Amino acid sequence: MSHSPERNSNAKPPLERSSKLQQQQEEALKHVISKMQLLHSTVSSSPSPSSPLSDSDASLLPLDPPAPNSTALLSDELLLAIFSKLPLSQYPNNSLVCKRWLYLHGRLLQSLRILDWGFLDSGRVADRFPNLTEIDLVHACIRSPRNSGIIVSRKTVSLLVDSLFIPNNGGFIEEGDVLKSSVIDQGLGLIANWYPNLRRLVAIGASESGLRSIAEECQTLQELELHCCGDLALKGISQCKNLQIVKLIGCFDGFYSSVISDIGLTILAQGCPRLVRLELYSCEGSYDGIKAIGQCCQMLEELTLYDHRMDGGWLAALSFCTNLKTLRLKSCKSIDSSPGPDEHLGCCPNIEELHLQQCQVRDKQGMKALFSVGGAVRDVVFQDCWGLADDVFSIASICRRVKLISLEGCSLLTIAGLESVVLSWKELQRLRVVSCNNVKDAEVTPALASLFSVLKELKWRPDSKSLLTSSLEGTGVGMKGGRFFKRLKP
Repeated sequence: MSHSPERNSNAKPPLERSSKLQQQQEEALKHVISKMQLLHSTVSSSPSPSSPLSDSDASLLPLDPPAPNSTALLSDELLLAIFSKLPLSQYPNNSLVCKRWLYLHGRLLQSLRILDWGFLDSGRVADRFPNLTEIDLVHACIRSPRNSGIIVSRKTVSLLVDSLFIPNNGGFIEEGDVLKSSVIDQGLGLIANWYPNLRRLVAIGASESGLRSIAEECQTLQELELHCCGDLALKGISQCKNLQIVKLIGCFDGFYSSVISDIGLTILAQGCPRLVRLELYSCEGSYDGIKAIGQCCQMLEELTLYDHRMDGGWLAALSFCTNLKTLRLKSCKSIDSSPGPDEHLGCCPNIEELHLQQCQVRDKQGMKALFSVGGAVRDVVFQDCWGLADDVFSIASICRRVKLISLEGCSLLTIAGLESVVLSWKELQRLRVVSCNNVKDAEVTPALASLFSVLKELKWRPDSKSLLTSSLEGTGVGMKGGRFFKRLKP
């Protein structure tokens, strides 16, 4: 093959190049030998451990070479697969190793609670966390000291306050402490553009326009939690066809106040027909709002009312929730002030669980209506309910298919009231009695003791002095397949 003279004009003969390469290697070898000799002489003439090294001596000591970065040879996809196997608690520490790990952990993180609105408004959140599917904006929308160690909590809301804070008019959040709705709507618009695959959003003070931008761009949104929003704001989520879980937090004394009434519940029911779980916190309403939910949301399986402010007669609307399986009432001052006649109540045919937590249950009429609507219930749970005396608890005998009864913190209930109800439940399999001080071991009757021996589960700790639990330990009572009596060997 011939070569042009232009390309080979600067080329050197092979013999000359090999001799020059050999000369460079010999010089490098001599340099290494001299360094080793210098190091040997330095070590041999090193001072005693008691005398420190001088600057000239320290400069002669060799420096350790930097550790090789073995992860540099791995691709981003392989590192992401490795990081995904680690627990979430290690993410913050691993992200501090280097800029590459920081970037990769940002891609791996999917859930984020934003505390600083500027972080969202500047666009840095999208650069830092490009694959978010769950975002919480509540704390970023409320002006509060970030470094304070004082937390004020009420129900499901927590807020940091300063030590010199003086609440005005009994409230911890003033109107000026929450960002304007227009600002919040702009932030929601940014989120809608950055995260079209968003699945869960927690927001506060949003209006119709901000929620509409989320509904239009985030078609995969499945869970939405709204604080301090009114009825008309719910028009914005009418296009969230895939929304399955909704939590609406209305009026909280000392924090913020908003009104969610039958109008908002009707708008929600018509716009989100695929709801599976609905939680209403301090919301107003009546028979009409619950009826609209039952008629439009045929897939609704779980309904939670927290400190509800429903008008009398709302219980009768539960009969329209034909697929309802779980009903929870928490911190309710009353069940139903005016439930109406029994023939108009109806029932929930598929209900399985009924939970009452920290509720006032002294009203016999309201409790009777509740058990009539939930007559097919199988699990009944009372936790720290006030007014659950024997006569009120006896109403529960209306439910004939109960398999589990859990009683905790019911101090007015006695062993007689308990026995009169549980013996009437022929399908009862599990019994839990905890911290019910008026239920005494000494008053357990033979009929109740025989029931204990056939139960699949028995948790009996009515008070701190109860001896029955310790005496039953190891006997197999209350355990499925256990034997109460054992044959003694001769």
